[in-house]
Amino acid sequence: MNQEKEIIYDARSMGVPKMLLLGLQHMFAMFGATILVPILVDGYFEGEGLSIQVTLLCAGIGTLFFHLCTRLKVPAFLGSSFAFLGGFYTVSQLNTGIFKDMTMGEKLPYACGGIVVAGALYLVLALIVKLVGVKRVMRFLPPVVTGPIIICIGLSLAPSAVNNAKTNWILAITAFAVILVFNIWGKGMFKIIPILMGVVISYAVAFILYKCGIQNPDGSAILNFTEVAKADWVALQPFQICKFNLTAILVMAPIALATMMEHIGDISAISATTGKNFISDPGLHRTLIGDGLATSLSAAFGGPANTTYGENTGVLELSKVYDPRVVRLAAVYAILLSFSPKIADCIGSLPKSIIGGVSFMLYGMISAIGVRNVVENKVDFTKSRNLIVAAVILVSGLGFGDGITFMVGETSITLTALAIAAILGIVLNAILPGKDYEFSENAEQMEAGK
Repeated sequence: MNQEKEIIYDARSMGVPKMLLLGLQHMFAMFGATILVPILVDGYFEGEGLSIQVTLLCAGIGTLFFHLCTRLKVPAFLGSSFAFLGGFYTVSQLNTGIFKDMTMGEKLPYACGGIVVAGALYLVLALIVKLVGVKRVMRFLPPVVTGPIIICIGLSLAPSAVNNAKTNWILAITAFAVILVFNIWGKGMFKIIPILMGVVISYAVAFILYKCGIQNPDGSAILNFTEVAKADWVALQPFQICKFNLTAILVMAPIALATMMEHIGDISAISATTGKNFISDPGLHRTLIGDGLATSLSAAFGGPANTTYGENTGVLELSKVYDPRVVRLAAVYAILLSFSPKIADCIGSLPKSIIGGVSFMLYGMISAIGVRNVVENKVDFTKSRNLIVAAVILVSGLGFGDGITFMVGETSITLTALAIAAILGIVLNAILPGKDYEFSENAEQMEAGK
């Protein structure tokens, strides 16, 4: 077995061809989940929902914009947020007031308008962080809170990995096995692109099975090229300009309370992965601004909300290449793909089972990063208060599968499981005595140890 991979912070030392391949790996990691959001929303709006082309373009531009806001320091990719799916569905079902005689396509811009406002709420939190200081804010988010939240982020995605994988276990196991082999026994460039190799080789296996007439266990075709055949090679994105209505805003905007908590957890995960404290430098206020503006910009032109992607954090952990330039290459690929419906649909034909096999590794890595965050910060679980905080976060984050839905006036609002876990963890940590974490000291120790 090879020794531990060398950590690479500057991918330019590897040469342009290898950097291009690493960017491609990040693109494949985000692609399945990013295009799944517009596919689901399109179902809610009876075929008049979000566009995959617009989604890819907004993900790419949003990621580049995020990198500019964070001084090109944070290796994060911004893809479609699943947190707003419930909001989209609620808006699609509105049938009173101005929505009474609207078609589904006419309702969609109002849902996007609500997301624009949700993105603006990020700027409010960023301003608070800037005014009071990140040290005071992070007093409420020590490792005993962020660690279990990161664990929940990974484990909450686990059912998705299993559900995708079980559509065809042969392909799922093939993808997982290829990633494992290249990650552990691979040499040279192949050792740092295990995800890409897993996707390519398992897709080749799927194509061979498809040509041999073999189907999935449920009788469906392993590959479906119907949409690929119909798609144009080049086409402009079908933008829609957002519209604003208080009812739709009250449906969509409160979801930002959940996604902001998830954002902090994701930035903590990326910091723990790379060994660089991005909450301190370039600062939590900058990452919030980047995420919020990217979300508002996307929704303003008919795209979904953006969010930092755990899948790409998993890729960072596997490849040990932490250079943000590689993630920006993935963003450029997404932008280019947005102009070619045929190529986008071709990649979109990737079987769910392969996505499941890849996700087995990536989602587990996210949870492992959370465990490492707790261990490296030496969280003392001999203290009952720390045990209680972590226990409540884990049970809430995994137990409230559908979140909690409540009514504000005539509007239904849903708090996701991760939002509930974050809120309870923050509150318990704030009120229970015996705090044993000081942000500035631990941040300096993290940097000194790297």
